[in-house]
Amino acid sequence: MEDERSFSDICGGRLALQRRYYSPSCREFCLSCPRLSLRSLTAVTCTVWLVAYGLFTLCENSMILSAAIFITLLGLLGYLHFVKIDQETLLIIDSLGIQMTSSYASGKESTTFIEMGKVKDIVINEAIYMQKVIYYLCILLKDPVEPHGISQVVPVFQSAKPRLDCLIEVYRSCQEILAHQKATSTSP
Repeated sequence: MEDERSFSDICGGRLALQRRYYSPSCREFCLSCPRLSLRSLTAVTCTVWLVAYGLFTLCENSMILSAAIFITLLGLLGYLHFVKIDQETLLIIDSLGIQMTSSYASGKESTTFIEMGKVKDIVINEAIYMQKVIYYLCILLKDPVEPHGISQVVPVFQSAKPRLDCLIEVYRSCQEILAHQKATSTSP
């Protein structure tokens, strides 16, 4: 079963949450951000090139124009490959673990897998960000030395920064799977 709902991020931008229910013990959540706007890309490029042309007319040095074009192209490629994330995915399977995938605008993907035996809990935490209190979903990892302790906090959906209503949807579903996993692991 699959459904899609619209939410907003902490700045008011649009986000799309796709929920895929494969079984009672396996769910996937895909949070998609808007694609790079051609209008903003054109505006930034034109601004940089107009400033470079202005400097060229003052200095009459053609290296300024060449450098502006080169720096703009390198900056755009770097932004698309290392910064702009189009989609973040959380796949949770109660018998295996949790997989988080980030898909960049250039097509590059970054995947992190956490074994279910290392997961203590999934919680919604709060933080102060730019003079605002924001909420984020995070995975608490068990401390191998101290069984009641937490060794690490792994944030989920770092790039999209969804609002609390979206996080609650994902949180409830994750808690259902964690409860199902605990019930199946304790039953004979």
